[in-house]
Amino acid sequence: MEAVLEDHRSSPLSDKEKALFDLVEKTNRESNQIRREDLERARNAGWTDEALYDAITVCALFNFYNVWIDATGVHDMPAAGYVASGKRLATDGYAPMNRND
Repeated sequence: MEAVLEDHRSSPLSDKEKALFDLVEKTNRESNQIRREDLERARNAGWTDEALYDAITVCALFNFYNVWIDATGVHDMPAAGYVASGKRLATDGYAPMNRND
């Protein structure tokens, strides 16, 4: 993970994953400069149009969330909140099943 955060291009990710990270990085930094060639590189690496659409959408949504949080002054959770949330997700997942089933 540290290698990916440092530079995904020189990390041990597969070439397919690196191609997606390249597109996501460009989406974050210069979304108005994305061209057909950028999408073709990701497609040629093995990504479907649906996967690319999903990646771009998730990237755009997180950008929106970050701007919204910054602009409205919403505060981060304390560290203990993340620990509690992680424990809950580890035991119950995102959508807990009805325990009466």
